[in-house]
Amino acid sequence: MPSPSKSFYLRPTGLFYARRSSILVFCLLIGVTGFAFGLVAILKPTSGYKCRNGEARSVSVVWERRNDVGDQNHVDSDGDQKRYKVMGFVGIQTGFGSVGRRRSLRKTWMPADKQGLKRLEESTGLAFRFVIGRTNDQSKMSELRKEVAEYDDFMLLDIEEKYSKLPYKTLAFFKAAYALFDSEFYVKADDDIYLRPDRLSLLLAKERSHPQTYLGCMKKGPVFTDPNLKWYEPLSYLLGKEYFLHAYGPIYALSADVVASLSALRNNSFRMFSNEDVTIGAWMLAMNVNHEHNQALCETKCTLSSIAVWDIPTCSGLCNPEKKLLELHEMASCSKSPTLDSNK
Repeated sequence: MPSPSKSFYLRPTGLFYARRSSILVFCLLIGVTGFAFGLVAILKPTSGYKCRNGEARSVSVVWERRNDVGDQNHVDSDGDQKRYKVMGFVGIQTGFGSVGRRRSLRKTWMPADKQGLKRLEESTGLAFRFVIGRTNDQSKMSELRKEVAEYDDFMLLDIEEKYSKLPYKTLAFFKAAYALFDSEFYVKADDDIYLRPDRLSLLLAKERSHPQTYLGCMKKGPVFTDPNLKWYEPLSYLLGKEYFLHAYGPIYALSADVVASLSALRNNSFRMFSNEDVTIGAWMLAMNVNHEHNQALCETKCTLSSIAVWDIPTCSGLCNPEKKLLELHEMASCSKSPTLDSNK
């Protein structure tokens, strides 16, 4: 009777175990390395515009060195001097009497928290800061410091905050913004307009053949020579009966080349008119800029293409802005309509 078949098992040697362990370790290293590269690729920003996280966003800027007559173009900052890359920098001009406006803005299109503001900046390529000067009223300065500490969304200029000084503040703003941000456009906006940042981003990103652009709602109008009128111009004898073409003041933008030219000139070399928008318009006449009119920057109601909404010409901004900003934001046509008009 044949004996039952026997099975033989080859006992692995120590050399076999060593080789198999080496192969397993090698495969494990490849897997870990691949995971690491994948994680880096996912976390790496895809855009050229970088937003800071965890750093202070507010910055205090000295426009002039008062004790140094030879250098009036110097911009000192109490923060990092590195110029941060953005597509557009939006300076929201505000004052000490505009606490309520800022409160309403932070409840509407401008986020109140740092993470919300960071997400807005990353999605649009735009940076947003409230721009304000200084006052000798220490109680107001104390309240401002508290607001800066809470929201961290300011650019503080070492220049007197006063309505009659708006042309000087505007020049200080553009110089400071250019020193701190490497931007394709610098936008001056008032704190009493309803803005769609997503649509503003698309407008600024548009291809342009002219490198020097002055963008806004362009207008002409009579020069006011009556001292009793709000828009009285003391230098009216230099202007004639009608103003030249210039942008309305509530919002306009200058391209990087234009702001670079402004930043290179000495402060006391500029002609300052009484009104800030006229002053900027006069400077633009001296430059080889392209005046680009866009009606979407001065709409009286929210539409499928409106970028900035304000009560033109009744008010130089929204009438009763603290209330009107909140009312507009509750309207779907203002806050929830798509970025692009699907009918176009």
